[in-house]
Formats: sequence, structure tokens, C-alpha cells
Amino acid sequence: MPGEEFDELVDFFDRMAQTKWLSTIHEQLINQTGSWNGLSVLDVGCGTGRLLLKGGKNAERLTGIDLSSKMIDRCRKLAGEADYQHCEFLVGDAYHLPFKDESFDLALSTCVMFLLPEPEKGVGEIVRVIKPGGKMAMLNPSVHMTEQAASGYCSKHQIKDFEKTAMKQWSKVATRRHSYDEGALNTLLTSLGFGSVEHLPVLDGLAFITTAKKAK
Repeated sequence: MPGEEFDELVDFFDRMAQTKWLSTIHEQLINQTGSWNGLSVLDVGCGTGRLLLKGGKNAERLTGIDLSSKMIDRCRKLAGEADYQHCEFLVGDAYHLPFKDESFDLALSTCVMFLLPEPEKGVGEIVRVIKPGGKMAMLNPSVHMTEQAASGYCSKHQIKDFEKTAMKQWSKVATRRHSYDEGALNTLLTSLGFGSVEHLPVLDGLAFITTAKKAK
């Protein structure tokens, strides 16, 4: 998946990250991971960096990586505007993270792993770069996410305009990529070295936040 295909979508993804529904999910994910104080935090497929900037004010170090150079340009711009001095944003591939083993306390990946042709490779790289006992948190669509289900959710919760457009676009992509139920994701994560796997349903079960710890 070349990064250039996402270069023209920077504004769309940045607006999507600021929608009420996705901002709320980001807050839930941050709460699920606990305090970031003093932690080194990595976001794989960071987009425009909104999640890192939302939760990482007191982190020791924030690192974002994305295939799209334009996304990374926007990350750097937003970090500068927020006067975050402890950030680093890099263009890179989720299959080949340019970091040493056991470099991070916490790794995030939202709306990314289900897009990869081989998600297990991306998760395996995350395992590699997390310290023993460190955490991972992901957001993925569930097997219940369809365009029809997303439309129903928007009608039920009176989600309109761009907020609705963004969710329906996410659902459209989700139906063409990987989706997991909790059992399948448990099996994948435990096979790669994670334990203490927990799932938090969001969007009325159309997606879920998954947290897990790397074995010590």
C-alpha cells in the first residue's frame, strides 16, 4: 500500500479525527491505556497525529509513523502549533518499523491494522518494539461494521453531514478489508506474545478498542 494514495486525503483524515464520534473513541482509548506520564509512546499509522497530541502532553516521548509524507508534514505542523517539543514524526512502513527492539512503553494503532494485507506482520512489529510488560492499544471495526449498519447508527444517534460521511466511508473501507471478532483477535494477539487482552466495544459494537500487554 503506497503512502502516496493517502497524500491527497490529509484534510479528510484530519477532519475525521476531529469528528465527535472519533474524538470520543480516542478519549476512550486514552483512558483504557492509563496514564502516559513519563512514557515513550508510539502511534503506528498516526495520520495527522491528533491522537498522540490529545493524550501525550505529559509523556516523555511521542513518536508517530505513517506511510504518507503529507500526513507526517501535517503532524509536524500541528505539534509545532501545540508547542510539543517531545515529538518525532517519521515516514515509514508498519511492516518494518525503524526502531530498536523494546523501545516503547506503549504502542497505538487506530484504524490501521485492518487495512494491512497481512495484519499479523504489523502486529508482530509492534510486539517487537514494545518493552516487556508494555501495552498496546488498537481500534478496529468489528464483524458487524457494514455500510448499512453505519447508516443505521448515524440515524439512531442523529449523526449528520461530514460526521456521517466520515463514518460511512470508514465502514465502506472496512467491508473490503479485515474484520475480527473478539475470539479471532485474542488468538492472533496471544500467538504473537500478548496477554491480558481486553476489548471495549464502541459505536454500539460496530468497532472495538483492544488493549493488551506484552509478556515480561
